[in-house]
Amino acid sequence: MDRRSFLKTSAVAGVASAGLAAPAFAQGNVKLTMVTSWGRGLAGVFDAAQICADNINNMSGGSLTIDVKAAGELVGAFEVFDAVASGQADMYHAADYYFVGQHPAFAFFTGVPFGMTATELNNWYYHGNGRMYHDTLGEIFGLKSFLAGNTGTQAGGWFRKEINGPEDFDGLKFRMPGLGGQALGLLGASVQNIPGAEVYQALASGALDGTEWIGPWADEKAGFQEITKFYYTAGFHEPAAGLTLATNLEVFNNLSKEHQSMIEIAAGHANVWNLSQYLFHNGAALNRLQSEGVKVLQFPDSVWDAFGSASMQLYEQYSEDDLFAEVLADYQAVMSDSSSWLTNSTGAYRAQRDRVMG
Repeated sequence: MDRRSFLKTSAVAGVASAGLAAPAFAQGNVKLTMVTSWGRGLAGVFDAAQICADNINNMSGGSLTIDVKAAGELVGAFEVFDAVASGQADMYHAADYYFVGQHPAFAFFTGVPFGMTATELNNWYYHGNGRMYHDTLGEIFGLKSFLAGNTGTQAGGWFRKEINGPEDFDGLKFRMPGLGGQALGLLGASVQNIPGAEVYQALASGALDGTEWIGPWADEKAGFQEITKFYYTAGFHEPAAGLTLATNLEVFNNLSKEHQSMIEIAAGHANVWNLSQYLFHNGAALNRLQSEGVKVLQFPDSVWDAFGSASMQLYEQYSEDDLFAEVLADYQAVMSDSSSWLTNSTGAYRAQRDRVMG
């Protein structure tokens, strides 16, 4: 579906919601309901949603209150987008790549195969055209969105057996959302998109042969090491995983400028705080996993090459959509510029630091 078709579809949706009365927020204190894609207390991701709400509540002094709902408490984990776009809920906290069915360009605001690291994503979002494209998608679907968390580089995942070549993915029942999951499907995997709170049970029951989740700290908290011991710590699918705080556009536009700024500031703080949270905990968690017998592995080059070929095929397919192609070109141009400097500065420094300091 091209951009014009999406705009036409959204216009119909707008007519359907036009009968909803605009909230009279200026007349008193405002309470907004935030639905999330996260089980209550799910390490890192639910924390990011909660700190957004806490900071908004604290900044407003009670004039704007956010009520956080975990997945399933009001709507399901993957139903939050439709709930907020339709006005059933006021805002969501989620990973936008869950919603590539609405438009594949949403994937860029979480993570795409062979895409940006967290630093590069922030460069594009705050100083390039990233936030503008987030707004463009938001206008189509009736949302106002901000990045509000990041897991950092995600692990390749947990497997019941070692992966020695691309053929090992054929028929493998594996949990991986977004475009990465679709690329894995091109290698023959039976890809599942399961909410985070349900992954442990699916893996334990044998409904899954393997899964990716986030990284050592969150994966340890989820308990995957109790089921399987083969852990690939580098993956192609999410070199960073941005999280999004999105408010129904009509609701957002009816807020005061002060309240709008509080939402934006709280999201920006969560974006930095959450990334640091993961990076702070991951190293120690990886050491603990290894001490429990987890075998830390890297995919062979033949697998990485297969990941690359599948990802390119997917990008070609989705580039038939004008908006996706436009965002992809802009995203890759900024990534190329950022990578050039980071490789010659941070990359070179870290190589020498590890050599000299051991």
